[in-house]
Amino acid sequence: MADFTTLDVADKTYRIAGIRAVIGDDLTRLPVILRILLENVLRHAGAESEAAVAAIRDWLRRGTSEREIAFQPARILMHDTTCGPALVDIAGLRASLSELGGDPAKLNPVLPVDVSTDHSIGVDVFGRRDALKQNMQHELKRNAERYRFMKWATSALSGVRVHPPGTGIMHTLNLERLASVVTHVERNGVHWAAPDTLIGTDSHTPMINGIGVLAWGVGGLEAESVMFGMPVMMRVPDVIGVRLTGRLREGVLATDLALTVTERLRRIDLADRFVEFYGPGVSTLCAGDRAVVANMTPEFGANSGYFPIDQHTLDYLAQTGRSAEQVALVEAYARRQQLWFDPEAHPRYTDTLTIDLDEVEVSLAGPHRPQDRIAASRTAEALGADIGASSSGVPADGSVAIAAITSCTNTSDPRLLIAAGLVARKARQHGLTPPAWVKTSLAPGSPTAEAYLRRAGLMDDLDALGFGIVGYGCTTCIGNSGPLAPAMVEAMTLQKIAPVAVLSGNRNFPGRVHSQVENGFLASPPLVVAFALAGDARRDILNDPIGRNAAGRDVRLADLWPTGAEIDGALAKARDVRDYATAYDAAEASADWAALDAPGAALFPWDQASTYIRRPPFASLSKGTRLGHYAATPLLVLGDDITTDHISPAGAIPAAGDAGDYLIARGEVADDLNVFASRRGNWEVMLRGLFTNKNVRNHLAADLRPGTTVHARSGERLSLWRAADRYEEEGRSVVVLAGERYGMGSSRDWAAKGVALLGVRAVLALSFERIHRSNLIGMGVLPLRLPGDRRPQELGLRPTDQIEVNAPMDAIRPRGRVPVRILRDGGEIDRFAAIAAIETSLECDILGAGGLLPLILRRAL
Repeated sequence: MADFTTLDVADKTYRIAGIRAVIGDDLTRLPVILRILLENVLRHAGAESEAAVAAIRDWLRRGTSEREIAFQPARILMHDTTCGPALVDIAGLRASLSELGGDPAKLNPVLPVDVSTDHSIGVDVFGRRDALKQNMQHELKRNAERYRFMKWATSALSGVRVHPPGTGIMHTLNLERLASVVTHVERNGVHWAAPDTLIGTDSHTPMINGIGVLAWGVGGLEAESVMFGMPVMMRVPDVIGVRLTGRLREGVLATDLALTVTERLRRIDLADRFVEFYGPGVSTLCAGDRAVVANMTPEFGANSGYFPIDQHTLDYLAQTGRSAEQVALVEAYARRQQLWFDPEAHPRYTDTLTIDLDEVEVSLAGPHRPQDRIAASRTAEALGADIGASSSGVPADGSVAIAAITSCTNTSDPRLLIAAGLVARKARQHGLTPPAWVKTSLAPGSPTAEAYLRRAGLMDDLDALGFGIVGYGCTTCIGNSGPLAPAMVEAMTLQKIAPVAVLSGNRNFPGRVHSQVENGFLASPPLVVAFALAGDARRDILNDPIGRNAAGRDVRLADLWPTGAEIDGALAKARDVRDYATAYDAAEASADWAALDAPGAALFPWDQASTYIRRPPFASLSKGTRLGHYAATPLLVLGDDITTDHISPAGAIPAAGDAGDYLIARGEVADDLNVFASRRGNWEVMLRGLFTNKNVRNHLAADLRPGTTVHARSGERLSLWRAADRYEEEGRSVVVLAGERYGMGSSRDWAAKGVALLGVRAVLALSFERIHRSNLIGMGVLPLRLPGDRRPQELGLRPTDQIEVNAPMDAIRPRGRVPVRILRDGGEIDRFAAIAAIETSLECDILGAGGLLPLILRRAL
């Protein structure tokens, strides 16, 4: 059924899929997202394309569909702490394949894989001119073994490209350098043009939706399947249309809009749904604004936050150094394929809602969840604190421990960094500086940031306030915030104060930013500077004084806040299209990276003494399916909003704990065990850190420490991994129960790998976040949705109770009913049907094989 035609651009002729010829006038009624998916299946499905087109027509009639299509992205994007475990899996699979008599070279990526190294650099040093240099030295020293392993992958696996430390955050790298929007390849002398599409092993991959590239985040396991040629099987997705009207008011920034969108969309169920922005308000937003909103897609719970291609897209491509030929191809292709944005269009959507940009206000989100947007003036109310500044230069409850301009979310938009620099300039002119207890830092998503900030004359102003560049990576946003300032540590130790963090990131779950900081506010970069100067969040930041100048006059935010014209003027002075190639080329040419030696064999030489890289037990055929009809012991009973931060250990590895004990026993230094993110290639370390986040409560007993459970037979309180070993010896099955939004947050596949290593056969939860649900299936663990009236934390379950699950392999179906019984002391107390949280037939196959890695291995034999 596939129909192909040609497109002439300049002196080249491209072959393209004729999507209009296939679907006719209905094309303009489709959401742009479905137009891109239609093109993808036409180009790849061959004889099966007719069924795929029928599925999309079915969606157009009803606005939803249960039919499946196969999506084949053009490329994969990963970062070091998702790529590392994935590469360890591949190395393990190659070893298993070789032992089974197969050719390990058969396990090789079939499409390009780009890897950033952005997730392990920490803010060890700040407020010094050499902070960047010092932190980079620490980064390379701590992670040399892991980086050597990644370099092994670049030689052993074709198509894997690792971007060295210092090249920035993966999503900014994608925006500024990797994304083409329309890709073109030559096959057998024919030039093909098609939409640039990708999947990424980070939940914020949809940031690239801001410039019209369809992409979404997946777990590392799903990415491995795509690497080896499996398509992304998906239902034709529901698409929610968000109509934007009006225009942002003076002083309101992209961050404020992103937080407002997150607040509004979190009110509806967006699980496995896509979001597309449309309406006249879209045309008022530049590409940077759109990228900030799209970045928050996982926070509002969807797969995508898509903005179609228009003139703003072309302007951004030109400003970031893409060639005139590429820009011309993007425009010609988008217009021809009707992917070009029309502000007056009203496509068919599953559902719609409207956001008036005129009503967006200066905002923050917090203190515990990104969807909890508040007016910027209401931080004291959100904290439940009395309004009042810290007195006598001593920090108190609500004082700012961390003020970090960090994360791809906001540092990828030059307007926001310029705005922060202008606030710093005006504050410096007034003689203001942050109190000594505030830890300040600037970690841009790109090495280009320093160039344009210096050209605008703003880098010195930021440096003067302690916001010098500490690194090009995720840093504070993912908990690599380093030690707090001594004055804050003293106050927290002696006065037991509860401070806050203010950051320009995307998540503020308790303890995420720093293990000792429970409260956090998400804010725009200029607001981060303002709160750093104020020193506390117990004030109306919009109206109360922030400080006093040398003359004793109160200085308020209005005295510091830049106008839109000031931001645009400084940006015009700062911008130079040559910065992008220059900065990235310099970072890619890292001498430190080039100096790392790495093995070059097809099989990785495992070192049994290594504390970073260990052969994983699940990359083999040693285990069968976890499906079946069984009675299981509850290992954990959890409440709502259990994030992947709670499940998979994150942040600095404490010396006091099972993971620390394991490393110290193997010769590691107790006061510098690195961060868990750097140890994800060692399953022994990760297993010992599961569920040890201090905010995890296991409802099996009233006073269980995080990371522990009660052994049913003996009544002993044991670490989870020790209890799991005991249950395996006893031949007992185990399950986990949880509340709403289980697995929200980062796409950490170790949140599923760890649960699988604990022997868990099923997770029963009221609802699952999309990527974690997929990762559980990838590890062979069955996700089951509980009925809404069965809240695990209210069931009063005890360690001796039994959860009977009737899920034999031949009965499992996408979204099928699974009988469950709860038994106490051998007697039935409850009977109900759970719903298998399975979306496709491929996921059924994965569960039947015992997980994705065994399925890949079987297919390679």
